[in-house]
Amino acid sequence: MTDDAQRSRQGVLFAIAAYTMWGIAPIYFKLLQQVPALEILAHRIIWSFVLVLVLIVGLRRWHRIRPVVTNKKQMLRLTIATFLLGGNWFLFIWAINNDHILDASLGYYINPLLNVAIGMVVFAERMRRMQLLAIALAVIGVLIQVISFGSVPWVALALACSFATYGAIRKRLPVDSMTGLWLETTILLPFMLVYVFFFATSGASDMTANTWQLNLLLIAAGIVTTAPLLCFTAAAQRIRYATLGFFQYIGPSLMFILAVWVYGEPLAADKLVTFAIIWAALALYSLDTLVHQQRSKRA
Repeated sequence: MTDDAQRSRQGVLFAIAAYTMWGIAPIYFKLLQQVPALEILAHRIIWSFVLVLVLIVGLRRWHRIRPVVTNKKQMLRLTIATFLLGGNWFLFIWAINNDHILDASLGYYINPLLNVAIGMVVFAERMRRMQLLAIALAVIGVLIQVISFGSVPWVALALACSFATYGAIRKRLPVDSMTGLWLETTILLPFMLVYVFFFATSGASDMTANTWQLNLLLIAAGIVTTAPLLCFTAAAQRIRYATLGFFQYIGPSLMFILAVWVYGEPLAADKLVTFAIIWAALALYSLDTLVHQQRSKRA
């Protein structure tokens, strides 16, 4: 096996690992269902800050932080992106622990199509006909749910919009994922510490009074946040970004399976219709990407 083939194989394995971890994350958050979503978010940020700090020190990457921190424009954009990410994390945790895993799944199915739309509007990227048709189908799927069934999939739309906008901002920032994650958690850390020490009132807020099992679960939030991101970065370094995109459906697909067959969320008619149309849109989008890749190789 050549070096390139071996790197590609490693990249595929890292991609599968990253999206699988994101897809089964609801299992972890369900184990913390007795803890308020904002409190789980606080632990997620605190322990991610600590874990990534250890990694940065261990890998001697301090030199990557200073250029970002001393650039006011970059820090402003990173701060905006950070609050979008924090909101996305909070809503995702709330959705999982309030039996809206299906809505979270739908949101992350919509996300790649929304990325394409943002690329067209914000970055002036040229869209092919099949891509435009896929976006139109996604819009139709949401509109049918709103008009025919009178329900707005606000959780799905909020998750998709916040993460897609976060991604668009981060796309323009010359900051690697590990440095970016540590700075993002650093920005949110003071707010979370104030909340934990002065406002959190749940039974789990005092870690000295918790069982060791609960404390271990809370501390594990850092690993749950960091591990898939590191795998994703490793995959992105080894395989083409377009190829990486095909693995992004693993996450919402696993969430869908967990929601329906493990946690028994009802798949109502409005959601089923919307899911069916979004799946058709994603099939068109994936087919178009595959055909375009093959034509590029021949050229």
